[in-house]
Amino acid sequence: MARIDGRTPDQLRKITFTRNWLNNAEGSVLVEFGNTRVLCVASFTPGVPRWLVGKGAGWITSEYAMLPRATHTRSDRESVKGKLGGRTQEISRLVGRSLRGVVDMKALGENTIVIDCDVLQADGGTRTAAITGAYVALQDAITWAKSKGHIAQGANPIAQSVAAVSVGIINGVPMLDLCYEEDVTAETDMNIVCTGDGNFIEVQGTAEGKPFDRSLLNNLLDLGTAGCLQLSKLQAQALA
Repeated sequence: MARIDGRTPDQLRKITFTRNWLNNAEGSVLVEFGNTRVLCVASFTPGVPRWLVGKGAGWITSEYAMLPRATHTRSDRESVKGKLGGRTQEISRLVGRSLRGVVDMKALGENTIVIDCDVLQADGGTRTAAITGAYVALQDAITWAKSKGHIAQGANPIAQSVAAVSVGIINGVPMLDLCYEEDVTAETDMNIVCTGDGNFIEVQGTAEGKPFDRSLLNNLLDLGTAGCLQLSKLQAQALA
């Protein structure tokens, strides 16, 4: 089945990582999933929140936002509204959970890393691009912290990689890495977060129309796992 952009059902969009996108950040990367572009920035700070002081463990958290013209029409900044939207809070927490799922907090020590994910342009899959790019920024921030002596050289806080991708069913066909036009017409929409060894951190799936059966669910999980494996290889190449 031909897709809007000519890809095969199991094909990712063009994926690129541009590291060190900001001069001042400990880790930064511009990640592009096709026309979706997300700037992921990792900021390292010695010390932890009060509830973690003295426990010998670090903390990783995330904040997600979209620029006003990331989409076809302008959206007001949530900072001006004075209130974060539910979607913004949900994705911020998702990115944080995904990264904490592959980090040994004891090896990180009593240090905090905040990942800011700002969507510059949205064309579907902004949360999956944010997670995938955030991992690269996190790796760079930890490398910086080791070089400055904040983390012992022998310590390895990151156990393995993490990546995320969207999958969906369009006209009965499971498809990988949906762009916006596919996402809004999908009968089923799912986001899959996987570790580098193929285990799941989170699966978010909804039948937008007709309910899907176990067979289609298995197809989507297999498709998403294969997509995440491709992304993990691209992450490794970007970090090499």
